[in-house]
This record gives sequence, C-alpha cells and structure tokens, in this order.
Amino acid sequence: MLYLRQPNYKDTEKEFLFVRHMPMDENGFTNSWHGISREDFEQKALPQMIAFSKGEDLPDGYVPETFYFLWNDDEIVGQFRIRHYLCESLRTGAGHIGYFIKKEFRGKGYGKEGLRQTLQIARTIIPEDEIYLRVNKDNPASLHVMLYNGGYIEHEDEHKYYVRIKK
Repeated sequence: MLYLRQPNYKDTEKEFLFVRHMPMDENGFTNSWHGISREDFEQKALPQMIAFSKGEDLPDGYVPETFYFLWNDDEIVGQFRIRHYLCESLRTGAGHIGYFIKKEFRGKGYGKEGLRQTLQIARTIIPEDEIYLRVNKDNPASLHVMLYNGGYIEHEDEHKYYVRIKK
C-alpha cells in the first residue's frame, strides 16, 4: 500500500538511507544531503526537514516546505515536497511541489499516486488558486504524471514546461 509520511525520528534509519543515496540533482529535484553521514542526517538534516514544515529556521528567501516520504508498505520509494506558498523565485522557478521517485520504482505508477496524495494535502495548505509545478522537457514521464493528475501546460520555454493544477 502506498502512503505519504512526514519525516520523523521513528523512521530515521530508512529516511537516512533514502536521502543519502538520492542524487544531488536529478531532473531539477535537488538534494543537498546526498552522501550525508548518519550522524549529520540525524543532527542536521532531519531536524531541518521538520523545522522547515513549521516555517522555523528558514534561510532568507525560503518559504515553509513540508517533506513527505512515499512509502510502499515498509519501504521508501520516493520523496515529495510542498512549498506552502509562492515567493517571487518560486513563482518563476520550482513552484509548489517537487518530487523524486527512486530509479527502480519508476514506471510503476508510484509517481502518479504519490502526486495524487500530495495534491490532496497541498490543496489544504496552498493559498493560491492553482498549484504550480515545473518539469524539464527531457523528462516526459514526469510531465505525464502531472497531466494525469489534472495538470495543464500553462507555458513553456526552451528547457521546461510550467504546469498548473487547479485546486
């Protein structure tokens, strides 16, 4: 069964292993904790993920951001992030939601279901009328996930599609 769960200390070991092995940047989804040690994950990364969701200890220019791990029974298969509202850099950049599905789980519907569940939560958080996502043009699978979940291409540039999903 697929479900979303916020980072927590009970799941530290599995969260650590997932985050440590996520690429630093893949298709625009960044992970500043790639290769992190167990100690740094527990003392820095995990508390930061939890604090950011509450709007605490945010770097200048950041907005509150809630992290979710996508679990398939007892295994983490992806990560989703909801940025609670758009600031100027997000309005023209990464948008409200970013997500990553572990390579061996791609093409199996995890992205579609994970985004569906994330959108349900996002609709209760995000004040804007539409939820904004951005995707690289060389990532048609992710674009398909967004369109499947009600998205439409609002505009595009040379490298990216800018997708909106009505609340």
